[in-house]
Amino acid sequence: MGDKQNQGGKFIVCGATSGFGHAVARALIKDGFHIVAVARNEDNLQSLQDQNPGKVDYVAGDVSEPATLRRIVESSDSGFLHGIFLNSGGPPAKLIEETTLEDWDEAYSSLLKWKVELTRMLLPKFKDQQYGRILFLESASVKQPIENLVLSTSMRLAVVGYAKTLSEEMAHLGITVNVLAPGFHNTRALNRLFEKKSKDENISLDEARERMKRQTKVGFIGDPEKLASLAKWLLSAESEYITGQTISVDGGVIKG
Repeated sequence: MGDKQNQGGKFIVCGATSGFGHAVARALIKDGFHIVAVARNEDNLQSLQDQNPGKVDYVAGDVSEPATLRRIVESSDSGFLHGIFLNSGGPPAKLIEETTLEDWDEAYSSLLKWKVELTRMLLPKFKDQQYGRILFLESASVKQPIENLVLSTSMRLAVVGYAKTLSEEMAHLGITVNVLAPGFHNTRALNRLFEKKSKDENISLDEARERMKRQTKVGFIGDPEKLASLAKWLLSAESEYITGQTISVDGGVIKG
C-alpha cells in the first residue's frame, strides 16, 4: 500500500479554518498534499486558498445540511482520494438537567448524523481505490467523561461505535478507520468549558483555565499543531496496520 501516498491525490478536511481542522489542513499542505477544505465561513476558506495557491479547493457550508455533503463528495470525484478528516464543533456545555430534548436532537445532527452519511457516500470511491484513510476527531470524554459535556460525550461515543464497526467491515479493502480523542487543547472550543466552569464555580476565566491545566499530569494545555502531526501520520500510508482504534491525546488525564 505504500505507493498510494505518492499518487498525487487529495484529502478532505472538515472544520479546516479553525482549531484542530486548521492545524491538520496546514500540516497536510506543508507535506505537499492538495486538500478540500470544508467550513462554514467562505471568507476564511478563501483566505486559506489564497495563502496556499494551487493546494486548496473548498466547500463552504454547514455539514449537517445534505446539500453541503453532496458538494463535498462531488469535490472528490476526480483523482485519487487519500482520506478524510471528520471534525466539527461541539454542542453547548451543560449538565444533564440543563439539557432539553431539542439539545439532544441538535447534538445528534451536529456530531453523528452527518458523519455517518458522509462516510457512507464516500465508501464507493474508497472501495474502488482499494485504499482510504478515515479519521474522526472526537474527544477524550469518550474514555472518561468530562464535566458539563454530556451531549458531546454521548454522541461522540456513538461515533466511536460506528467507527469501530466500519473499521471491521472495511479493513480487508485497504481502508482504515480510526478516532483521535483529544483532551484539553488550545482551541476556541475549549473556551465554552472555561466559561461554564467560571460561571458554575464563581471563579475568573483565568482561574478556570488554571484548574483545567492542573487536571493534566503534564501540567499544561495541549497544542493543536502537535496533535496534527499524529493526525497526519494516521492519514498516511504508513498507518496501514492501525485501524479501529480510539487514541487519546490528553496529557495523562485519563486514568483507565
